[in-house]
Amino acid sequence: MSRLSNSFRSVLSPLALSALLLIAEAASAQSPMTGFHVEVTYPPGLGPGPFDGRVLLLLSKDDTAEPRFQISDTSLNSQQVFGVDVLDWKPGQKATFAGDVLGYPVEVLKQVPAGAYSVQALLHKYETFRRADGHVVKLPMDRGEGQQWSKAPGNLYSTPRKITIDPAKGGAISIALDQIIPEIPRPADTRFIKHVRIRSEKLSKFWGRDMFLGANVLLPEGFDSHPTARYPLAINHGHFPYTLEGFRETPPDPDLKPDYSDRFHLEGYNRIQQELAHQFYKDWTGPGYPRMLIMEIQHATPYYDDSYAVNTPNQGPYGDAINEELIPYVEKMFRGLSTPWSRFMYGGSTGGWESLAAQIFYPDFYNGCFAACPDPIDFRAFTSINIYEDQNAYVAKGPWKEVPRPGHRNYLGHISATVEQMNRLERVLGSKGRSGGQWDIWTATYSPVGADGYPQPIWDRETGVIDKKVAEFWRENYDLTHIMQRDWEKGLGKKLEGKVNIYVGDMDNYYLNNAVYLTEKFLKSTVRPPFGGEVDYGDRDEHCWNGDHTRPNAYSRLRYHQMFAPKIVERILKTAPQGADLTSWRY
Repeated sequence: MSRLSNSFRSVLSPLALSALLLIAEAASAQSPMTGFHVEVTYPPGLGPGPFDGRVLLLLSKDDTAEPRFQISDTSLNSQQVFGVDVLDWKPGQKATFAGDVLGYPVEVLKQVPAGAYSVQALLHKYETFRRADGHVVKLPMDRGEGQQWSKAPGNLYSTPRKITIDPAKGGAISIALDQIIPEIPRPADTRFIKHVRIRSEKLSKFWGRDMFLGANVLLPEGFDSHPTARYPLAINHGHFPYTLEGFRETPPDPDLKPDYSDRFHLEGYNRIQQELAHQFYKDWTGPGYPRMLIMEIQHATPYYDDSYAVNTPNQGPYGDAINEELIPYVEKMFRGLSTPWSRFMYGGSTGGWESLAAQIFYPDFYNGCFAACPDPIDFRAFTSINIYEDQNAYVAKGPWKEVPRPGHRNYLGHISATVEQMNRLERVLGSKGRSGGQWDIWTATYSPVGADGYPQPIWDRETGVIDKKVAEFWRENYDLTHIMQRDWEKGLGKKLEGKVNIYVGDMDNYYLNNAVYLTEKFLKSTVRPPFGGEVDYGDRDEHCWNGDHTRPNAYSRLRYHQMFAPKIVERILKTAPQGADLTSWRY
């Protein structure tokens, strides 16, 4: 922002001050840039333009992959990124990265050490939404990739090239975008896996444009040979699924080149994944396996790779759209039983939160949830932050010292990222909560709409100071433990009895076990009625443990379906009403 004296500011109205600042900034933008900087342009033939969006500048010391694929909020090996907004960006016009532009992990461009880097630039495109609430916002629409800026079709980027950078010497570096990320073909249906896509009337009305929901549906063995059978529905919540993964009809590829999993310290983890996917196929088609429909939902939003499956002020009525439009459509198409006693949910991480939240917000629609390693379900333990009592999200403060809050750890407690670092990456990737990252989607889901039409931040993005009014809004609307405790004896408890099951490793990488402890304390205190479900912990298990004490986490996380299918059948047999169909699907 251009500098104006405080005395001059004081005599201006807010409107006049805003206009003056815009004029000053425009004049500054047109002035020749001095000092070290980077200029990014795109040619007329690369797109019609002009474009709105976020231009990212990426630097890497690692030549094994393009810089755009090497940015991480948790890895110590993350490479470097800087970002600037562009509005009405025309061919040949410069998007300029000055020396003080914000970056991650290095904080500003002028601090980059001198040396040779693989350099790349990318434009993440935005489109304009005129929402039903009256706000006009510019956001990145998902284009079939699951809201991933590095892979989004239509985004422009440059071919990486080696460039020697020395900020101390000044001067300019010019980069021209020369590539367009291609479209992603829709996945083909198979005998077992079907892909569904419907236009949502509810979401289209909210967003002011056509909006769609999708589903990947796994059909049971014998679906065609048992035409009168009707089936229970298990919804596997999670991040955007291109197609239904973890189901492989053929044995592992004998020519597969083994990879290495840094997370699990395992050689050939890609082969392990194929082996367990093929084992699921053999289990699924074998005798005695529960016959049901398994459904994964595609509900990427302009803020993230999924909506969190609830109604929100910033994203619209995704909860209602999923439950009232998509699920009835799928059940009708694939002969679902279409009854509350036959619907279940399970998932891990984001999918764990969604499973529990949908069960709480739609208690009569489902008969049980199995929530593994759920995102924070009690905001007194919002990862390592208590948003109600702590004053700052980035540091714990005492009278004489400040300690950065940890954001990511391994099973030994070794920290690889702080909360501030993870949030700074998202500030770099997108202003106004448009990064497509984890912290921004939590804000887009839980916060009220700000005056500018974008989600109101829970804390100051730069300083970490928590906004207590926003925190109170979070508590009353999306703090799952608080909502259960508030409404348990008002009738919610009776509707949830026996339906809530939670699993988490006690060394979850994102400290998600801390919220589960608080939730468990409440659930086990209930008497009218007792909650009647299960809460379980994995000793030294990381994200995303699902209740399997017999296998390492690297293996158990690939067996969600086998873990919960028997529990679903057990619950159905225990709770189905008299006269319910308990036979047509049990063959």
